Amino acid sequence: MNHLYVLNHFFWKYRWHFLGGIFFVSLSNYFRVLQPQAIREALDLVINNISLYRNFEGSKLQDSLETILGKQLLFFGLFVLLFAGLMGLFMYFMRQTIIVMSRLIEYDMRKEIFEHYQILDLAFYKRNKTGDLMARITEDVNKVRMYVGPAILYGINLVSLFAFVIYAMINVSLELTLFCLIPLPILSISIYYVSELIHKKSEEIQQQLAVLNNTAQEVYAGIRVVKAYTQENSMLGFFTSQSQQYNQQSVSLARINALFYPLMILLIGISTLITVYAGGTLVVKGSISTGNIAEFVIYVNMLTWPVTSIGWIASIIQQASASQKGLTSLCRLSLLFFREIRTILKSKGILSLIKWA
Repeated sequence: MNHLYVLNHFFWKYRWHFLGGIFFVSLSNYFRVLQPQAIREALDLVINNISLYRNFEGSKLQDSLETILGKQLLFFGLFVLLFAGLMGLFMYFMRQTIIVMSRLIEYDMRKEIFEHYQILDLAFYKRNKTGDLMARITEDVNKVRMYVGPAILYGINLVSLFAFVIYAMINVSLELTLFCLIPLPILSISIYYVSELIHKKSEEIQQQLAVLNNTAQEVYAGIRVVKAYTQENSMLGFFTSQSQQYNQQSVSLARINALFYPLMILLIGISTLITVYAGGTLVVKGSISTGNIAEFVIYVNMLTWPVTSIGWIASIIQQASASQKGLTSLCRLSLLFFREIRTILKSKGILSLIKWA
């Protein structure tokens, strides 16, 4: 994570995109949280009037009551549609701010790296392989873009939605809220250990990808020599072994992610069961209404994607950290090389002659 701090100046450069994204995410989640509340009101309205409706069975009052309830339910339904439409509108705006910001940062990073490559001397290119340099400006920059774009977007969405949902749940029942959030500590511990594994696997994958790019570049650049000495099979065998190693590392990372997502869904399912059981007990006591149970179940399921996306966000952040580490180390190596040359020239009195000329 420390390697990603160097990207903060990009967030400052595009701060209005970033702040606008936070604003639109918050508005989208605000209208999203209002939908279960409207459904709760509609459900409570029906349940509270069922007995009254049955008492007027066969009379004109029953028809009148049915008409009134139908209009009120239609009213709540229109409100749900309105909230959903506003939520979708602000979701569109949040993607137009944060995702656009990530593309602008990607452009700036590739431009800066390419300009940096051009000022380096031939000795630097002799020490570094072309395939590694290509991987830095393509794959590594793309991994970083995934962090400043989708990872930031869904991270803000997660925090914002959790804040609105938990606030709404506490306003209804603190006791039921605590029951619903029981699986969260288990979730936090799982995220911690899985993130460490993802970070380690991501660094290994990035290193192996650089080896693959460099192998392909060298073979293509020296294809005449390879054909002249009939080394096609040996080169193919070497590239195949390197590809198999990359495949094994990628599959290993995919297995970790595949184990993580079902665990998240399982914990959400447990929360739903706890909500129904504990909520039913509170309804019997008269602490909450039946509509509140439906409201809480919707809230819990509303958190399903944000919670399950934690593993995906952690994976993106760890991969971006590994990629940014490679980019930062590359720039530092080139700067150290220039400092060494400057020190040698200065010690021999050549630097002053160059400046004078």
